[in-house]
Amino acid sequence: MRHGRNLLVGLVIALSSGQAFSEGAYAQSDVAIADGMKVSLEYTLTLPDKSVADSNVGQAPITFLQGAHEIVPGLEKALDGMKAGQKRRIDVAAQDAYGPYNNKLRQTVDKEKLPKDVKVGDILQAADNRLVKVLEVNEKKVLIDLNHPLAGKTLTFDVNILKVEKGDASDAPESKTP
Repeated sequence: MRHGRNLLVGLVIALSSGQAFSEGAYAQSDVAIADGMKVSLEYTLTLPDKSVADSNVGQAPITFLQGAHEIVPGLEKALDGMKAGQKRRIDVAAQDAYGPYNNKLRQTVDKEKLPKDVKVGDILQAADNRLVKVLEVNEKKVLIDLNHPLAGKTLTFDVNILKVEKGDASDAPESKTP
């Protein structure tokens, strides 16, 4: 039994001196998400009809700088205070995601300005890089929708926080236009 007692005393000494565990690895799970923190997570995005719109589970995690507005505002706000290892289901209302659906963003354009084989349901990329959905096609005109495909929808994110660490200047996004 004497050998067991020495092992226990050695472990207590190592723990109190910080030698048994690397401080970075131990402290990291204790770091909460806050502005300026670099966050890695996996997620599944579900729509109101329960269909899965997107997921990175089993793939590379997304990594972003909290507070840099790289993800939808409602999700960014809901992640504040979470730590590595935590999982949560987060509902984000349309106004805190891609905004409400705006009927004024439905426009009619001349068919000749679009690809020759355009058809209903196609997603096209506008000159400003926005995605537009084709709603109607006739002989001369095409009705397109300039709303984001997820506008007007409440989004449900199932998130798993994989890593939270201090961000640095190299993590900051390129200057974005407001």
